Order: sequence, then C-alpha cells, then structure tokens
Amino acid sequence: MKLADTHCHLNFEAYEDDLDQVLDRAWDVGLERVLIPALDLKSSKEVVELAEGDPRLFAAVGVHPNSAETWDTGTAEMLIELARHPKVKAIGEIGLDYYHDRAPREVQIKVLSRQLALARECDLPVVLHVRNTAEEDRSCIIDLLEELKKRPQGTQEEPLAKGGRGVVHSFSGNLEEARQVIALGYLVGITGPVTFEKAKTMQDVAAFSPLTSILIETDGPFLTPHPHRGKRNEPAYVKYIAEKIAQLKARSAREVGEVSTENADRLFQWR
Repeated sequence: MKLADTHCHLNFEAYEDDLDQVLDRAWDVGLERVLIPALDLKSSKEVVELAEGDPRLFAAVGVHPNSAETWDTGTAEMLIELARHPKVKAIGEIGLDYYHDRAPREVQIKVLSRQLALARECDLPVVLHVRNTAEEDRSCIIDLLEELKKRPQGTQEEPLAKGGRGVVHSFSGNLEEARQVIALGYLVGITGPVTFEKAKTMQDVAAFSPLTSILIETDGPFLTPHPHRGKRNEPAYVKYIAEKIAQLKARSAREVGEVSTENADRLFQWR
C-alpha cells in the first residue's frame, strides 16, 4: 500500500532507543514519506537535523501554541532562515491550544497570525493545531485563513499563492467546520482515534470529506489506533487509519492510501 505519515514527532524521546527499527517497519508497510513537525525553535533545529539523515524524512518548523510565550523579536528571522533548508516543507505545528492553556490566548492568536503570514512569505503550507478552542476562536482561525488568502502578496493584487495551503492536523471539529476548512482549500488530517468505536464525529468527518481533501497522520507517539491503542504510536500504523477510512467510504484501502499520499505530495512538494 502507498502511504505517507504527514505528522509524527520522531524527534521525541519515545523513539530514542529504536528509531531505526521504527522506520524500517514504516518502509516495510509502504510508507514513502514522513513529516516531522516542530514545537519551538529548539525542536525546529532538531527536526531539520533528523530529516537530513534519510531522504524519506522531511521537517516542518514553527512555534506550537503551548510554546507561544517563547516568541521574541528574533524568532521570525530564525524561522525564515530554517525554512530555507531544502528539507523544510511546511510551517508547523502552529495554532491554538486551550486544552493545556500554557500561554495566554491573546498571545497564542498573535503568534499564530504572525506565523501564518510568515508561511506566506516563505511560500510554504501550514500545519495547524486546533484543540479545545471555543467556537468563537475556531471562527477566529477561519477568519485568519480567509483574510490571509485575500491579502495582496508583495505588490501584486492576487490571492495567496497556490490557494489555501495547509492542513488542520488531527482534525477534531464537526462537519460544518470541516466544510469551512475544505472550502478554503485546506486539508483535514485524520488520526488514529477514527478507528475507535465511539469516535462518531471523527468518523462522520472522514466519511464526508472528499478523499482529495484528506491527509493521514499518526501524531506519534500519541493517538495510537486500534488494535494497538494504549501503546506507543508509530508511522507504520497509518495503515490502520487508511483501512478505517476505506471502510467508512466503501473504497479500497489501496485507493485511500494512494490518493492521500498524492495529496501530501501536492501539499508539501517533497518529491
């Protein structure tokens, strides 16, 4: 099966002792690419270095909302410098997180807005993290994406280059929010919980979303799918997500894997 894991934290300590074996299992089941997202400047440097070690690994650099208070006057410049590296294919993960609430909400919104603009400047897609935000703040993200898409670039009065570019990773919204995200040209990231028996809303979103608007991701080491729930997640397990989406859409797992991988190829331009 042709597959890609578009979000896995391979730089985390959870993979420190057996990363080579984890990757071997991934390549054995058909993975072609893995994107490793960052959480702050330090991890942005780490993921770039890790991606340099294998032609099938790529990086996203950025400041996670839980790290928003680390943003200072030099952060944008350093991210732009990192974004020039050929292994960097996105700005992320960035967004809003009111579940952990580790940074003031107004700071999170400000840092998100700055990084959305930075991604535009670098002509890179974004990896968006949206967790436990109030309805008005989810609308805030939609408003920011709409504003950015319409904003002139340079001196040319034109929409954002290549349209809406990005993914709402580990999508946890409802059907209406999925419609809004997809209408803006963004993709929805489907993770392991879609395989859980009681994950009705996530399954509805996966069934509703056009296959051309879906990315498959583990968010490893978290969100491990059935039948390995409760254990460490790893890239090889994207196959279970593909199989569940195929079941929900009455399509073959091979087709789901192929189309979602092509979606990742288009978004991240990593071929």
